Amino acid sequence: MNSDERRNSGLIGGPREECGVFGIYGTDEAANLCYYGLHSLQHRGQEGCGIVSATSEGELRYIKGPGLVNNVFNEENLAQLEGRISVGQVLYTNAGGGIVSENIQPIVFHHGTGDFAISYNGKLVNAHRLRKHLEDRGSLFLTSSDCEIIANLIKKDAAQAHVDRIHSIMEALNMVEGAFAFLIMTSKRIYACRDKYGLKPLSLGKLKDGSWVVASESCAFEVIGAEFVRDVEPGEIISIDHHGIRSNHFSSYKHYKMCSMEYIYFARPDSDIDGCNVHAFRKESGKLLYKESPVDADIVIGVPDSSLSAAIGYAEASGIPYEMGLVKSKYVARTFIQPSQSMREKGVRMKLSAVRSIVGGKRVVMVDDSIVRGTTSKRIVRLLKEAGASEVHVRIASPTMRHACYYGVDTSTEEELISANMSVDEVRDYIGADSLAFLSTKALMASGDRCEMCMACFDGNYPTDLYLTDEEATLYKRYQIKVK
Repeated sequence: MNSDERRNSGLIGGPREECGVFGIYGTDEAANLCYYGLHSLQHRGQEGCGIVSATSEGELRYIKGPGLVNNVFNEENLAQLEGRISVGQVLYTNAGGGIVSENIQPIVFHHGTGDFAISYNGKLVNAHRLRKHLEDRGSLFLTSSDCEIIANLIKKDAAQAHVDRIHSIMEALNMVEGAFAFLIMTSKRIYACRDKYGLKPLSLGKLKDGSWVVASESCAFEVIGAEFVRDVEPGEIISIDHHGIRSNHFSSYKHYKMCSMEYIYFARPDSDIDGCNVHAFRKESGKLLYKESPVDADIVIGVPDSSLSAAIGYAEASGIPYEMGLVKSKYVARTFIQPSQSMREKGVRMKLSAVRSIVGGKRVVMVDDSIVRGTTSKRIVRLLKEAGASEVHVRIASPTMRHACYYGVDTSTEEELISANMSVDEVRDYIGADSLAFLSTKALMASGDRCEMCMACFDGNYPTDLYLTDEEATLYKRYQIKVK
C-alpha cells in the first residue's frame, strides 16, 4: 500500500499521527501569514487545524476545527485573531474513528503565571508512563494529546513567576522521550523545540521586515516571502521574542537521525531538510534503484505524487522513457467512508486511473515510494494490466517495511506489514507483478549522502528506548524473533 493511499484510506488501525506546525513572531499580519503557512503544510495533515494568536493585552485567542485549512478559516474569523505573534498546526490522525476535536491543536493552557499554547508534530514513546506518573500525582487530562503531558511537566508556580519559562520547558523536555517538534507560545514569545535525535524536521526563517518564522518544512516559507535561515538543531530550543532569537540546548546528546519517511514520502519535494532537498533525495534514490534492480522495459511511470521524483531518477539512469501512465484525481472523497467493499474498489479507480493509450502493449516499470499492506499496490498493478500493459515490473524506492514505527508514522503493527509476513517473491505474487524489487538500506542512506538516519521501520534499529505497552511489547517480541 503506498503512503498516499495509506494516508487517505483509513484502513490501518491505531492512533498514528503526522502533523505540521507553523509559528510567526513580529508582524501585524501574524494570523494571516500563519494561515498561508499552514496551507503550505496541508500535505502533513488534513483532519484538523488551528491557529492561536496573542493580542496586545496578552490574551490568547484561538480558532480551530476539523477539516482543511481553507474550510476552517475565512477572512472573518481570521480578523478575530489580532496580534503580532501566532502559532498553528495541521493535524492528521489515523485512528480510524475520525478526529477528536479536543485533540486539535494548538491547545491553550491557562495558568496564574501566564497562559500558553502548545502545538507539536511527533510522538512521545514514554507518554503512557508519564501520563500515569502525572495522574498518580493529581493531574487531570481532558485530551489524549501529548501536548497535555508537556503542559503538566512544565512546572511553574507563583514563587517562580519572575523566572523565564525556558528553564521549566528545558526540564520538561528532559523528561520526555521520542520524536517531536514542539512550538510553545506565550503572549510574548515562541519557543521552538526539536528532539535530541533530530527525528522530526523544524526550520527557521525570516521575513524582510525582520519577523521570524518557524515551520515543520521550509516549503512553508516561500508562500509568505520568508528566507530560510537554518534548521533548528537536535536538542535545541530557540526563543523568539523582541530580542530576536536566542538559542539554548536542553540536551548535549545530539544526533541527526531524521525519519527516512520524511524524505521518502511525507515532506514536499520543494522542502530542504537537514541540508538535503527532498526532490533531489528521491530522484537519487530512483537512480540507485535502477543500478540495484535494472529491468528491460518500454516506459517508466510513477505512482502520484510522492513517487514521481524517484520514477524520474529511475528513467534518467536507465534511459527508459518516463511517461505519465497513472493519473490521480484531486477531487475524490476518501474511499474508506464508502459503505461497501465494492464501492471502495470503485473509489480507488476514481482516485487513480491508468492511461490506456500510454501503457497499452508496453512493458511498464511502476515506481512507488513504499509498500505497507500491499492492497493498493495490487489494485494498481491490476489497473495497469487491465489497461493493456503487457508486463508490470514494480520497483520500490525504499527498503522492505518490516517493523512498526513508534515515532508517529502510521506504519501500524507488524501484523499489518506485508513484508514482515511474506518474502519479496511472495509479495510479488500477491500484488500480481511480473517482478518486484526494493531499494537497499545502504542505497537509501546514500541517496541523501547522510551519515545517519532513522530507518527503524526497515531495519528495526530504533534510536530511542521504546517504553512499550504490554500489548506493544508482545507484538514487538514476536516479530523481532520472526524477522531474524
